[in-house]
Amino acid sequence: MHQNQSIPTITVKKLAEYLIKDNSELQLIDVREPEEVKIAHIEKFKVFSLSKFPEWSQTIINDLDFDKETLVLCHHGVRSAQVCFWLLKNGFINVKNIEGGIAAYSLIIDNSIPQY
Repeated sequence: MHQNQSIPTITVKKLAEYLIKDNSELQLIDVREPEEVKIAHIEKFKVFSLSKFPEWSQTIINDLDFDKETLVLCHHGVRSAQVCFWLLKNGFINVKNIEGGIAAYSLIIDNSIPQY
């Protein structure tokens, strides 16, 4: 997986606004590892750990909706950008990478989420 096109992004401020509203139309994906998610997480995100990509890459197509807005989170935004690129390449049409990842969310939006 490598990135050769620019991925649409969303700021953590915009994400926070989305999370306050009805977000049933959003698909929220966290690609961090289980041990990272135990330290810090945001409610409503579904975990698809990047290290388990071979396991979920075949089933994600059945689990998620290609047309729904899909927001992807990791620690700082690098792994999530890789997954965004893969999703876009595989038919998802409305995918955004969360700029700065959970580290930025913790810093700017919710200090109760631990930094690591």
